[in-house]
Amino acid sequence: MLKSARANFIMQRLGELYPDPPIPLEHKTLFELLVAVLLSAQCTDKRVNLVTPLLFSEAQTAFEMQYMPLDKIYEIIRPCGLAPKKSAAILKLSKILVDQYDGVVPEDIEKLEELPGVGHKTASVVMSQGFGHPAFPVDTHIHRLAQRWGLTKGKNVVQTERDLKAIFPKQSWNKLHLQIIFYGREFCSAHGCDGRVCEICTTCYPNRKKPYKINKP
Repeated sequence: MLKSARANFIMQRLGELYPDPPIPLEHKTLFELLVAVLLSAQCTDKRVNLVTPLLFSEAQTAFEMQYMPLDKIYEIIRPCGLAPKKSAAILKLSKILVDQYDGVVPEDIEKLEELPGVGHKTASVVMSQGFGHPAFPVDTHIHRLAQRWGLTKGKNVVQTERDLKAIFPKQSWNKLHLQIIFYGREFCSAHGCDGRVCEICTTCYPNRKKPYKINKP
């Protein structure tokens, strides 16, 4: 099966399975989304969703968060892991948003990437899920699936993002990013599939004999 045929099948099947995928991280505002995505680094969305209600009950905006004691932020978000760095980043970015953007999350990926604790992937998620701009955030999970499905040979998430954007229509990026995440969790996890188990893997590569070895980022 050619790469274009694999891509078309994947889009069609994911559209059938997840026609309207919800945003996994619970939030009410762009600021809450930004903080939640920051917390999700090396942490499950489920755990983030358990932590953020308490955090946002204490501070819902950048104006409020900038005055929250660092140790209090730390204690609340500690279950998410990397709490020292994340708590410091949340406090610093809140002050920057207030000082430079009147407390408003900027609708600009480069300005987002300049914020403490916000890398390209986090900024892409905010642009996609918060502002609705076409983006294709790639984490290690999407990187893994894209390789298993023969959509990229990228050795890092940057190259994988570039390859996925090249093969899929721009208007599909935002939904497809979420669909791949949900499919990976349900059918093609790191340990639940080795490239020879799930429906998409076996359809794309029916003759694959050995576990697929991922180029890890």
